[in-house]
This record gives sequence, C-alpha cells and structure tokens, in this order.
Amino acid sequence: MPPSTFDLDQWIDQLITHCEPLAETQVQNLCEYLKDILVQECNVQPCNAPVTLCGDIHGQFFDLLELFRIAGPIPETKYIFMGDLVDRGHHSVETLLLLLCYKARYPDQIVLIRGNHETRQVTQSYGFYDECIRKYGTANVWRYCTEVFDYFTIAAVVDNCVFCVHGGLSPDLATLDEIRVLSRNEEVPNSGPFCDLLWSDPDDGVDSWGRSKRGAGWLFGYKPTDLFCHVNGIELICRAHQLMLEGYSYKFKDKNLLTVWSAPNYCYRCNNVAAVLSLNEHLDRELRLFKCVPEPNSGHNDTKYFL
Repeated sequence: MPPSTFDLDQWIDQLITHCEPLAETQVQNLCEYLKDILVQECNVQPCNAPVTLCGDIHGQFFDLLELFRIAGPIPETKYIFMGDLVDRGHHSVETLLLLLCYKARYPDQIVLIRGNHETRQVTQSYGFYDECIRKYGTANVWRYCTEVFDYFTIAAVVDNCVFCVHGGLSPDLATLDEIRVLSRNEEVPNSGPFCDLLWSDPDDGVDSWGRSKRGAGWLFGYKPTDLFCHVNGIELICRAHQLMLEGYSYKFKDKNLLTVWSAPNYCYRCNNVAAVLSLNEHLDRELRLFKCVPEPNSGHNDTKYFL
C-alpha cells in the first residue's frame, strides 16, 4: 500500500527527531510509491524559481539538517539536490530516506538528480551497501533504494536559464533535447553520454575536451561550456561532484559554470565549509555558506569508505 500523509509525516519526524531508519517494509512501500512519481518526471526536469540548489551530501545527515536550518525547511523552500546523497558518510540510510520521504510528501518541492554515487556499482564500494547490511541485516533495503535510483532524473533546468546536473557535459550531447531522449531507467553505464553527465568535470587546463583521471566522463573546458550555454539559452550551468574547500567555485572567464558543494568537513576530516545556491524569483543568486555540526554518537570506524 502507498504511504499515507500521516505515515510520511510520522516517518519524517522519526528521522529528524531520532535519526532512526524506517522499517524494511516501510522502505519497500516508500520506494515502490516513489517510482510512480519519479517516472513521470522528464530527463531535464523543469523547475520554477525561487529554488535552492544543493551539491553532494554524502550521508552527512546532521549536516543536511543544518542545511535545512540555513536555507529553509521543506515545503516552504523548494530544493534541487544535484546527486551523491549517499556513501562515505555515517548516515547514508537516514539521509536518503529523509529526502525520499520529502519527495513523496511534497513532490513538487524537491527535485532529486542522480549522481555518480546513486548506482549499484559505486555504492557497493563506498559505504551505502555495507551500511544497509549493518542496519538491516540483509541487502533488501539497498536493493529497494538502488532500484529507485534508476528513476531519478538526470538534470533540471530552472526557468529555462539555469541548467543543473551532477557532473557536467558530454561531447555527444549538444542540446537539452538530446538529453531529454536518453534512456535513464537503468544502471548508469560505464561510458557514453548518460555516464558523462554524471562523471565529467570542468577544467581550466583544457580548451575543449580531455580525458578524465576518474576513469569515466570527460574533462571539459570553456569552449564546450560556452557553446552549450549559447545553443540552449542557458545563463549558468550549476553542478556538484567536486569538493570545494570554500563551498563553491565559479569556472571560466564568463563565470557561466558554478560548482556547489554541500557536505561540510567532508568525510569528517577535510575542514571545508559547505554552500547552497538560492535563486529568488528574479534568478538573483545568493550563496549561503555553512559549517559542519557536531554529530552525536560519532564513534564510527568507517575510514575504508573514505579512500
């Protein structure tokens, strides 16, 4: 049965107040319900301002709560999360479930973009799979969640002016319409345009395209960035995917690409600040910075996930 409004409000309160995961059957019902919502969204989900854009969260649950305190609660504030919700942090399960509950409860107030960590392959290596096993005793919850990942949108566009994506551009995609016709309801492939959107990085050292040391995606310079913006009428490309010690960084001479990073003190050791980008109804930009908050019961030993 789909969760009721009462169930969702209760689950949200349980997660926020106690950082307590949902029961396995509740996760299953939530994920099945969300598939019907997410499948209706297109690959480039349109979104109207005002809205707040968020970068990587990586399972840092208490820092996510701080993000909401700084930028505003749902549903009063609309959000676009640009991927990498899980892995590396201590509370990937609770982080993901809270955002999924918000999506089910307020579907028009939150957009969930797929990151390169929202995949089966990556989550088996960087923490989310093991956390599900540790907290539930089976891989069922991991399976339910990774099936939902297949339904996450690839990108979003705010008022036809701000293009939001996790990683970056692809040499095989010149227009938004080409992104709109990609097949997305599947595990992210290891190469090709779908992969590129989740894995690529901007780089001042290349004018056009270069090979990425990540082993997937590309490095792209100002020329493809300028061309993509010109062809599609885009003023700003906003993306995540790369740690920024100051929380954000503009790229290229026209500053038409912005990286936003929303996990403060990443991996509990990087001492970076975090940022979100708030756009008002006129698309005026405000970068909101925040620091990490103390994590209760932080006696974890998950260093292998941070490599």
